[in-house]
Amino acid sequence: MKNCVQTTMFLLFIVLIQSQSFAQKSTKDSTGLPGDHFSLQGALEMFQRSKSPEEFEKLINTKEKNVNNLDLNKDGKTDYIKVIDKTEKKVHAFILQVPVSQNENQDIAVIELEKTGDTTAIIQIVGDKDLYGKDVIIEPQGNKNEPANIDEHAKKQTGPTHAFEFYTTTTVIINLWYWPCVTFVYSPVYTPWISPWAWAYYPSWWVAWRPVSWYSWYPVCAVYNHSYIAVNTYRVSSAHYLYTPYRTGSATVTRQAGVVVGPNGAGAGVKTTVTGPNGKSATRVSGAAVGPNGAVRGTSVRRGRW
Repeated sequence: MKNCVQTTMFLLFIVLIQSQSFAQKSTKDSTGLPGDHFSLQGALEMFQRSKSPEEFEKLINTKEKNVNNLDLNKDGKTDYIKVIDKTEKKVHAFILQVPVSQNENQDIAVIELEKTGDTTAIIQIVGDKDLYGKDVIIEPQGNKNEPANIDEHAKKQTGPTHAFEFYTTTTVIINLWYWPCVTFVYSPVYTPWISPWAWAYYPSWWVAWRPVSWYSWYPVCAVYNHSYIAVNTYRVSSAHYLYTPYRTGSATVTRQAGVVVGPNGAGAGVKTTVTGPNGKSATRVSGAAVGPNGAVRGTSVRRGRW
């Protein structure tokens, strides 16, 4: 009997340690910004699985795919994300956007795609700075089953705008030409997809669900991370410039998130006020930066005098 009790106590101790470890990891990986609740990696994975932008829109809004956990208007329900394709010649900018009210929309991210040859194309997804911080860029990570090009121009970068050093010296750029959705949007029959849905007007198959906490969300969306990597280079520059004049933000979302940009332009963050021991206040900005392993991490800057 004594041995059983000791065994049970030991197992409970192990579970407790593992739970604490996971909680620490979740807190460490969370930036505290709204973008924590939408998987950029998962969005690229759904784009790879899709045969068209319309199917892609359906997949990212499907609960079981664990890509979307956003509730930007704080109504206790997940937001519907519509997809809008802006295209010009060989480039596409697929805007992922949430109608947060009858009069406001908020961009979540943009998938930037460019045809670089007869049978070659490159792709990246860029998180909107209001939700993720500045320059959060994700792209497919190379593996032996996909054709690739080698980019020798990604050298070590350091400086005051980087919270971490980037040690990448050789980058594998994946050729996405044979993804079904890519070949489809470059076919002669393709008409640029513009989602027909809007605030309070959604497809009949979609039913909003209650978003879960970060601690519950992290393990289910993290499964997509192994196939994609964070980088600090805009490779699809033509699509990036194409998208820029169309970018849409919501004052409501920005105000709720408390997003600010630092004086050096590096990163964005959540602004809060803290009080020092002598009663004087200061502004603390918790921002986002990309570490050497590709994880998005928080940094802290304090302004004001105590």
